[in-house]
Amino acid sequence: MKKTSMILAGTAAAVGIVGFSFRKKVKMLYTSLNSFKDKNLVHTFQHTPEIQPTKKISRGNDTFQFLRESNVALTEGFTFEGRFYPTESFIDDTETTAMIVLKDDVIKYEKYFCGGNGNTLFSSNSMGKSFVSALFGIAVSEGYIGSVEDPIGNYIPEFAGKEIGSIPIRACLQMASGIDFDEEKDMSRFSMRTLLGIPAMKIIAGYGVKEPLYSYRRYQSINTEILGQIIVNATGYSLAEYMEKTLWKRIGTEQDAYWTLSNGRELAMGGLSVSLRDYARFARLYLKEGIYNGEQILPKEWIRDSLDMSAAYSKPGSNYDAYNAIGYGYQWWMPEGEKGEFMAIGVYGQWIYVNPAKQVIIVKTGADPNFMEKGYELKHVAFFRAVADNI
Repeated sequence: MKKTSMILAGTAAAVGIVGFSFRKKVKMLYTSLNSFKDKNLVHTFQHTPEIQPTKKISRGNDTFQFLRESNVALTEGFTFEGRFYPTESFIDDTETTAMIVLKDDVIKYEKYFCGGNGNTLFSSNSMGKSFVSALFGIAVSEGYIGSVEDPIGNYIPEFAGKEIGSIPIRACLQMASGIDFDEEKDMSRFSMRTLLGIPAMKIIAGYGVKEPLYSYRRYQSINTEILGQIIVNATGYSLAEYMEKTLWKRIGTEQDAYWTLSNGRELAMGGLSVSLRDYARFARLYLKEGIYNGEQILPKEWIRDSLDMSAAYSKPGSNYDAYNAIGYGYQWWMPEGEKGEFMAIGVYGQWIYVNPAKQVIIVKTGADPNFMEKGYELKHVAFFRAVADNI
């Protein structure tokens, strides 16, 4: 059910376009559903802008060039839950499509599989949520949004007079909003309604509040959709326009990026297509405390707050829920430990891993239909740590 919901969330972008004929919608729905078959995942995640409608995010004129070494030997392997996993076998078994490892701004390892290369744009899936968080921080710093304590109803007219409108922004950032929505059970219906052209905020306005704020961390992609709409309403820019203006042209990116559209609007919950090295450049902005080329692009305080998991519901293992085995901040994941690591994670095996203590960035993309296996995320944490410790 969860996998089906994720597929429908993706296909919503392809067919939920106002003004399209029913026949066109059906045809595009068929094309999109077919693209998410296991055998087609590699092609889909490297060619999303050709399959779904997207909006271009242009790079700037200045490209930050990483230094480069010949590929070094990665760690021989790592141990997880008492079992040793050889590195090469793990990379192969998890259907890796590309992987890059950087330390101190030097590319130590960069390899592409399944036909990709340095110009390929890889689908972010839910890694895109971390980009939305960055845009939100910039919007706050620019004064478009007053505070993360503001009620979401202040920015979304559809929520006016409804209980959901009183939820503070911070609760959506931390996935602790208490909205009566189940990612596994309700995403399919939500996505199908958007396919029919119903605006996402109108649908979300119909949901009630299930539990008190901050009492439970529940991963709900609609929280990110809310955040994206707040950015749009507050700034007057689309998400792609705002990302191009405030981020993509300012951090030395190498390639244009693309944002998948749903009903003509960017899919905030996860619809970016970005090159491997540009994912690393985005991670570098956080590693460098929001500074690029001497300019404070993203407030240092926002990064600090984004990676704060001191609240009980944010901690790894909160609520004794297997889905909360890793801590959570403002749309970023933090594993247990004292290393200060943080991650962006997307379904089917998309990863950005940052280890500030080691000054290491790892980006790993994939097309792994087995991403729901037990321990999948924690196993990757063990792998990334082993690579970072031995690079």
